[in-house]
Amino acid sequence: MSVSERLGELGIQLPEVAAPVASYIPAKVHGALVWTSGQLPFVSGALPASGKVGDGHGLVPASDAQDLARASALNAIAAAAAAVGGVDRLTGVFKVTGFVASDPSFTGQPGVINGASTVLGEVFGDAGAHSRSAVGVSVLPLDSPVEVEVAFTFN
Repeated sequence: MSVSERLGELGIQLPEVAAPVASYIPAKVHGALVWTSGQLPFVSGALPASGKVGDGHGLVPASDAQDLARASALNAIAAAAAAVGGVDRLTGVFKVTGFVASDPSFTGQPGVINGASTVLGEVFGDAGAHSRSAVGVSVLPLDSPVEVEVAFTFN
């Protein structure tokens, strides 16, 4: 099954590629890999949430942040597909790096970034298995709770 067919089966429509918020490009090809820049969880051109992830008043709950990591991964698929000439040229996922703007007491970064890993596995099946880092940081661009970058394989 092609990636576009799988997306259709899952009821996922890829977003438009998010415009860079600084001086960079959304994705770059090198050899058989396409590396995305860090993708924020833009939905229809806006961040659905902002702030630090953690438990408590004024913080983004981990479950919400997991959904945001999923959105970031879909943005990464869109950016990579645009760089290589279409989503069906993507053949798998090589590496995921996820950043979580974390309250100092929050230690659930791997669970948050599972939002990205899970959707990549749903879309790419066995070829979606990847190496990964999940890192807690003090702040992200535009006060985003999460940012995800992905290296895809393609042909």
